[in-house]
Amino acid sequence: MTETEFIALAEHTLDAIEAAIEEANASEATDIEIERSGNVLTLELVDRSKVVVNSQTPMQQLWVAARSGGFHYALNDGRWRDTRDGSELYASLSRIISTQGGQGIVLKPE
Repeated sequence: MTETEFIALAEHTLDAIEAAIEEANASEATDIEIERSGNVLTLELVDRSKVVVNSQTPMQQLWVAARSGGFHYALNDGRWRDTRDGSELYASLSRIISTQGGQGIVLKPE
């Protein structure tokens, strides 16, 4: 994939995560603050802790930083998969946010 293609796909994915969080906020009575600055999406949870999702163009990956650690996701068969355990990005974000923020949330890919 070219750098231009990766950037477009990463932007689309960050937009989709933002939309999924907004939908969850409306339907699941969660209260996650969203801040976007370029390729960095910061989610502030109810307990004021943060989960950060950003794109890493040179590596062609999306990275997630949370209390539980740092996670790297690469595109594999059309899905963003953790480079260590193969878990899917949205499922992982649901687990990370639910555990860290103390509010159950299920993020659905578009």
